Amino acid sequence: MKPVQVIAVTSGKGGVGKTSVSVNLAVSMAMSGKKVMLLDGDLGLANVDVMLGLQPKYNLADVIEGKCTLEDTLLKGPGDLLIVPASSGKRQMAELTQAQNAGLIHAFSDLHRSLDVLIVDTAAGIADSVITFSQASQEVIVVVCGDPASMTDAYALIKVLNRDHGVKRIQILANKVHNAIEAREIHENLRRVSERFLDVTLNLVGSIPHDEWLQRAVRRQKAVVDLYPNSISAEAFKTLAKKINQWGMPKGARGNLEFFVERLVSVDHRTLVSTAA
Repeated sequence: MKPVQVIAVTSGKGGVGKTSVSVNLAVSMAMSGKKVMLLDGDLGLANVDVMLGLQPKYNLADVIEGKCTLEDTLLKGPGDLLIVPASSGKRQMAELTQAQNAGLIHAFSDLHRSLDVLIVDTAAGIADSVITFSQASQEVIVVVCGDPASMTDAYALIKVLNRDHGVKRIQILANKVHNAIEAREIHENLRRVSERFLDVTLNLVGSIPHDEWLQRAVRRQKAVVDLYPNSISAEAFKTLAKKINQWGMPKGARGNLEFFVERLVSVDHRTLVSTAA
């Protein structure tokens, strides 16, 4: 099967709108015609299903406990988006070992579905699951807003990903901004300090404006791109989706733990056969 573009959406701290970004980006990409899956990777405090008003029968806790398969957990959202729900309020899920997190990633190899994109909504901070899921993705989007705590914690996450785990490229998404100037300032501040102390490239992938229509959609448990498609935040998400759609598919495996790695290995094999011919 064809490779899957895997994008981790993460943040240094909670409250910056990370899950709202994950949901609306996933719905936007699905509505554009892509086959998209959204994984709720905030394993102990999951709320993707809540944000979309869905009621899962099974979730990742049931997979870990052997009660069902990953396929059994799948929910359908707007635009035929597929959702893998996690559990909320289960401390043991937030404290999975690295081996258990790796096992979840390997479980995706058992999904025989045609997919273009997997978006992983991680937990906030620098927990093992955040690092493992981010490393296993081809792209990492760090969601940050303009308050000092958000900036400080975003830098701390970027430092851990880069220094300790070798992530060399990170996309910055400025959220809840009032204008493009504020978004550029957020990116520039992070870029300047990262350039001085780290070996990482920070790209400004886009910005999402502060928008009351987005808050209304959250209260109604809907994606703003679905409920209020002409709002300024919905337009920003659609612009972001178009930009990400142009990134292209991964070219092959990188030699470390990855989602859908067997599909990446098959790309490498086809490339070798083509070169040999």
